[in-house]
Amino acid sequence: MATIERKEGKRGVSYLITVHCGYDLHYRKIRHYKTWRVPEGWSEKRAEREAQKIAVEFEQKIQQGFLIDNKQTFAEYAAYVIDLKERTGVKHSTIRSYRYLMGRIVPVIGYMRLTDIRPQHLNNFYKMLMEKGVRSKKLRVHTKLDLGVYLEKHHISRSLLAKQAHVSHTTVTVACRGQNIQLDSAERMAEALQEPLDKLFIVGKTMEPLSNKTIKEYHRFIRVVLAQAEREMLVPYNAAARATPPKVKRKEVNYFQPEVLAEILKALEEEPLKWRMITHLLIVTGCRRGEIMGLKWSKVDWENYRIKIDSNLLYAGDCGLYEDTTKTSNVRYIPLPDETLRMLRRYRAEQNQLRLVKGEHWKDTDFVFTQDNGLPMYPDSIGSWLTKFSKRHNLPHINPHAFRHTAASLLIANGIDVVTVANMLGHSQVSTTDNIYAHIIEAERTKASACLADVILHRKQG
Repeated sequence: MATIERKEGKRGVSYLITVHCGYDLHYRKIRHYKTWRVPEGWSEKRAEREAQKIAVEFEQKIQQGFLIDNKQTFAEYAAYVIDLKERTGVKHSTIRSYRYLMGRIVPVIGYMRLTDIRPQHLNNFYKMLMEKGVRSKKLRVHTKLDLGVYLEKHHISRSLLAKQAHVSHTTVTVACRGQNIQLDSAERMAEALQEPLDKLFIVGKTMEPLSNKTIKEYHRFIRVVLAQAEREMLVPYNAAARATPPKVKRKEVNYFQPEVLAEILKALEEEPLKWRMITHLLIVTGCRRGEIMGLKWSKVDWENYRIKIDSNLLYAGDCGLYEDTTKTSNVRYIPLPDETLRMLRRYRAEQNQLRLVKGEHWKDTDFVFTQDNGLPMYPDSIGSWLTKFSKRHNLPHINPHAFRHTAASLLIANGIDVVTVANMLGHSQVSTTDNIYAHIIEAERTKASACLADVILHRKQG
């Protein structure tokens, strides 16, 4: 039972509410306190009624396990949650993303107590992220010249520049495309190339708001933090679950039509076997690029004509190349056509020859696709090579992920059920496949409906 004590002082009238919750291990009474100050102009009778009401609510919350006097701020608790997630095996890339998102969250709601955060606070935060100028505090730079041409002229590979500048291979690739990168990355690249910053890059600000997709990432992270607080009974409910983030319009996936795919395959015949093999596997398996780069010879089942996909090779600026589980942490076996397996045998023979030539300088890592010394390749190198390949053969720009979409689209168009396609792609839920390829699936359902109508109603086409 809560006790209520009226107090009068220089700051006016207040009520001290005390809730007793048994005894601790040392047989001392456990008490929780709450002070409620009476607004000016309230009568004593009205104040007593309100104090009784607040006391009942306070006692209920305590009995339910909620510590209403918890003073942790969102920033403090979010740091705890990130550390907890890292210790319990959440992917390194996710942890890096969480820490990056904190940069914009902390100045706005980081100071707030967990118990004070309401959906309205979060909705206002999302609104702020949608305003022009939200990026203006961060300087962004893009290349003044064609960095790719510059590197080729000076015989510097993108991988070497990434290593010497301590930036990711992705950052170098983005810079070569003329897209924005962060100022500190540009400075490190200029220093590694021993060139003045203003010779290579143009420094400026962007006033564009964040995209709805990016804002949704902030929302998801805040929801993760508050969900943990709800589980630990620090808040009565998850405010993010009741907030309203902007809707994200799903873009139609980019995939190649069969005739374009045929052109790509024909052009590949003129390329080195290693790159033909990489591209061929992307096409026939629908795997992610990191899964192909993470493939090892021990995962090739020669007898059963299949490969085991259970790892992902990734790169992060703070730890370099590292192996992780697949995106959805699942394991799947993908059958290979005879032609693919024959090509893989030829490639293995070529790699064995290279191993003999390199001798003691060869690093035996068991990776199927390696650099010339046996060490694994950077996943981003696939995109870089495909860009050059498409230019050499006058083909449309090729994104390695487009092969994944192409494989899925062709399977669906040829009547393969969505469950099988989802398993092949490694989607943890069939709904993911349904959502990504909705327009293709709908087109096939329309065909099926028309076919059924023809059979039942005996209509003749033509």
